[in-house]
Amino acid sequence: VPTEGGSGSGSIIDESGLVLTNTHVIDNASKIFVSLSDGSQYEAKIVGIDSENDLAVLKFDPLKNVKLSVIKFGDSGNLKIGQRVLAIGNPFGLERTLTDGIISALGRPIQNDKSIIIKNMIQTNTAINPGNSGGPLLDTQGRMIGINTMIYSTSGSSAGVGFAVPINTAKRVVADILKYGKVLRGSIDAELVQISSKLARYADLPVSYGLLVSQVKRGSNASKADLKGGTEAVRSGYGRYSSVFYIGGDIITEIAGEKIKSLTDYYSVLEDKKPGDTVRIKVIRNKKTLDLNLVLSERT
Repeated sequence: VPTEGGSGSGSIIDESGLVLTNTHVIDNASKIFVSLSDGSQYEAKIVGIDSENDLAVLKFDPLKNVKLSVIKFGDSGNLKIGQRVLAIGNPFGLERTLTDGIISALGRPIQNDKSIIIKNMIQTNTAINPGNSGGPLLDTQGRMIGINTMIYSTSGSSAGVGFAVPINTAKRVVADILKYGKVLRGSIDAELVQISSKLARYADLPVSYGLLVSQVKRGSNASKADLKGGTEAVRSGYGRYSSVFYIGGDIITEIAGEKIKSLTDYYSVLEDKKPGDTVRIKVIRNKKTLDLNLVLSERT
């Protein structure tokens, strides 16, 4: 998937000309072109992107007499450490390069260069280099089980530590993008403030981590779940950069059984949750711990 000023890889996922790649492959591109193995090239449009998983769906219109080869999807839910895998891509512009290796680890939460944590990444020692991004990670039957996304390296080249987004994540993302043009995610419809040690000292909070519930909209799902907002206004910052939030409300410390220490944890836990899903949240109220069942709203 060459872009203006750079190149990357991708996979054809439908005969109509749908392509799956990484969001960062097409970032800031004024035009996007898809090059096929026969040398033909087509201009592509963006169908939708999901920055939280670094995935993008593109669309190009193949000629009527061109039959596209569609990649088969595998299942990333039953992968094993030590399993042999293969990567196809265009490292350093060297088209259609094949490398192989094994799965080194599973379920890695990896933070990308936009400080977004992508959950459940596949770690592999398969050689992945600049230009491989967006290309498929395959099992030995040729089924795509991941999308090669990033490497860990001190030199900029492969050090045998690469990461791929699991195909089961991509299936969910692609389905939402094709149906809604975006990925639908659940959210707690309340104003939340990340607790710092400074805020904890100022407000005499029982913990120095978690999310402080500043305000809860009347009639919202959060309100129906009995989530409580604050009552005392506090101004943060200076001049035009200042903002007001409220202290004295609930402190969220756990969602769906996972500890919540920051807003990054909050977004990570809810990444695969849908609007309408019910989650159990643990809150501290008046220095007592309570469990609440809350129906998620759609994140806007």
